[in-house]
Amino acid sequence: GIVVTENIYKKIEKGMDKWTAAREGTNEIFFAVISTSITLAVVFVPVIFLQGFTGRLFREFGIVVAGAVLISAFVSLTLTPVLNVKLTQRNPHDHGWFYRFTEPFFAGLDRVYGRALQSFMQYRWVSFILLIACFGAIWYFQGTIKSELAPLEDRSSIRATVVAPEGTDFDVTENIIYRLTDAVMDSVPEYKMIFGITAPGRVGAGGSNSGFISVGLVEPQERDRSQQQIYDQLVRMTRRISEARVFPNQEQTISTSFGAGLSLPVQFVIQNLDFQKLEEIVPKFLDEARQDPTFANVDVNLKFNKPEIQIEIDRLKAAELGVSVLDISQTVQLALSGRRFGYFLMNGKQYQVIGQVDREDRDEPIDLTTLYVRNNAGQMIQLDNVVHFTETSNPPVLFHYNRYKAATFSAALAPGKTLGDGIQAMEAIAARQLDDTYATDLSGPSRDFRESSGNTSFAFFLALGLIYLILAAQFESFRDPFIIMITVPLAVAGAYLSLALTDNTFNIFSQIGMIMLIGLVTKNGILIVEFANQKMRTGIVETKTQAVIEAAQGRLRPILMTTLATALGALPIALAFGAAATSRIPLGVVVVGGLMFSLMLTLFVIPAMYSYLSGKKRGLPEALLVDDVAEDERMKQPIPS
Repeated sequence: GIVVTENIYKKIEKGMDKWTAAREGTNEIFFAVISTSITLAVVFVPVIFLQGFTGRLFREFGIVVAGAVLISAFVSLTLTPVLNVKLTQRNPHDHGWFYRFTEPFFAGLDRVYGRALQSFMQYRWVSFILLIACFGAIWYFQGTIKSELAPLEDRSSIRATVVAPEGTDFDVTENIIYRLTDAVMDSVPEYKMIFGITAPGRVGAGGSNSGFISVGLVEPQERDRSQQQIYDQLVRMTRRISEARVFPNQEQTISTSFGAGLSLPVQFVIQNLDFQKLEEIVPKFLDEARQDPTFANVDVNLKFNKPEIQIEIDRLKAAELGVSVLDISQTVQLALSGRRFGYFLMNGKQYQVIGQVDREDRDEPIDLTTLYVRNNAGQMIQLDNVVHFTETSNPPVLFHYNRYKAATFSAALAPGKTLGDGIQAMEAIAARQLDDTYATDLSGPSRDFRESSGNTSFAFFLALGLIYLILAAQFESFRDPFIIMITVPLAVAGAYLSLALTDNTFNIFSQIGMIMLIGLVTKNGILIVEFANQKMRTGIVETKTQAVIEAAQGRLRPILMTTLATALGALPIALAFGAAATSRIPLGVVVVGGLMFSLMLTLFVIPAMYSYLSGKKRGLPEALLVDDVAEDERMKQPIPS
C-alpha cells in the first residue's frame, strides 16, 4: 500500500491528474508489488509444510502471514488506487503547513543520498569488501552466540527432584523431603505454595528412595528476584545436602511430550549392545560430566547401587538334612514378601490378610539366618545351614533406547550456560571417553533442540531457493534475482549483530525471524532492480550505473517508509514486557535489527552489484551497454555541484 500510494502521489506532484496518476502509477508499480508479495508469501511455504515439532509450532503462523500478504497485495492494486482518487483533495498541489514544514528535509535527504551514492559508485568495489565482512560476521557470531531451544519463561514455578541412595526406606526419604521443604521456605520468601511428594512412582526407579518438591512463586511483578535468580540460589543451597541428590529444575518453555517440560534440559544417551561395556563406562562418564563447569547437576538413570542379597542353596547339604528347595523358597517368600492370602470383613470394612514377619525381624541381612525351615522328618533346620548369602549391588532398572542397552545422562545447566553449551560439552566428553562400539543420541528437550535447528535450517535454505526461482521466473533473468538475494546476507549479519548486542540467544524464535527477513529485505532489492530495468529498457539512460543511481534515488522514499513501517511494527515485540516476553523478544530483535542494518547497506551495495552483474535488457540497443572500464573512467569525473 505504501509503494502504490507513493508512486501515484509522485505523479500527481508532477502535474498529472489524479485519475491518470492512479492508473499509470499502479501499472508502473504493479510488477514490483506482485514480486514483493509473492516473495514474502513463498518464504513461509517451507514453514507450512515442515513436519514434526517445528511444523506444529509455526504452521498457523506461516499460513496467517502468507495469507495476509497476498490479500494485502490484492487490496493495494485494486482498492488503494481508488482511495487515492477519492480521498485526494481537489487541488493536490495546494499543500498544507505540515508538508511545507517536512518537505525540505526529505528533499534534502534525496539530494544527500544521491550525492553519496554517486561518490560510492566511484569506489563500488568496496561493496565486495562489505559482503565479505557480512559473511565473516555471520560465521563469527554463529560460533559465539549461545543457542538453545527457547528462552526459559518466568512461569513462577520451580521443581526439585530428590533421589536418596538405593534401599532408603519411605520414612527416611519423607524426612529428607520435609527438611528440604522447610529449608526452601526459609530461603525463598517469594514462595506462594510448596508441596512435596515421596515415592511418586515416576521419579528415578519409582521406589521409596525418590520424591520431589514443587515451589510455586508469586507473580513476577510482585517480587524483586526473577525465577532464574531463585533457581540459581536453590542450586547452590541443595549442593550442601549430603543425604540425597537434589536436582532443581525449571519447566521448559516448549516440550513435545508429557513430562518433557519437567525433565532436566540436557538428556544425552549412550548405547551399546554389550551391557558390561556400559557398566564400565557409566561411572567414568558420570565423574567427568560432574567436573565439567557447564553443568550444575548431573545424574544418570542407569545406576548400579541397588543393594541385593543373593541366596545360593547348598543342594547337597539340603538333601542330606532332608530339606527341599521348594520349602526353602516358600519359607523366604512367606517371611519377607508381604504376600496377600485373603480378606476378612470387620465392622463393615474389608481388610487384607498379609503374611510377613515383624519389621524388627527383617530389617538387616543377618535376620535371614534366624529363619527356620522344616525338613522331611519334621525337624526345624536353621536356614543358614543350607544356604549361602552374598551381598551385591545391581541396577534397579535396565533401560533400552532404539533397541540398544542404554544409559541416559541428565544435567542441569550452570548459570549463564545454554542448552547448546550443554550438548557440546556432553559430545566432547563422549569423544574422549567412548570408542567405536558406542552410539550416542539425544532425548527430551535436547532432542527437540536438535530437531528444531535442523528443521529451521532446512526451511531457511529452501526458502532461499524458492525465492530465487520465483524471482528468476518473474524477471526472466538469472542475474537480477541474484543481485536481489544479496540483501539476505546483509540482513542476516544485522540480525546476528542485534542478538549479540542485546544478549539474546539463537533459538527457534530468532530462527523463524531470520526466515521472515528473507522475504522482508528482498523488497528493497526488488524496487531498485525493477526500476533500474525499466530505465534500461526505455533507453533514456546510457549506462547501467546511471540507471541504477536514478532508480535507487527515485525509490528512496518508499524503501525508507516500508522498512521503517515494518521495523516499527516489530518494535513492540522486541520491547515486550509481561508473560511470554522472553520468547517474543528474540523474534522482534532479529526483525528490527536485520531490517535496519540491511537498509543502510542495501541502498549502496545493491546499486554497486547491479552495475557489475546486470546483463542486457530486452528492448535495449546493444550500443547502450557501456563497457565497465569506460564506465569507471566516466565515474572518476568530478561530481557537479
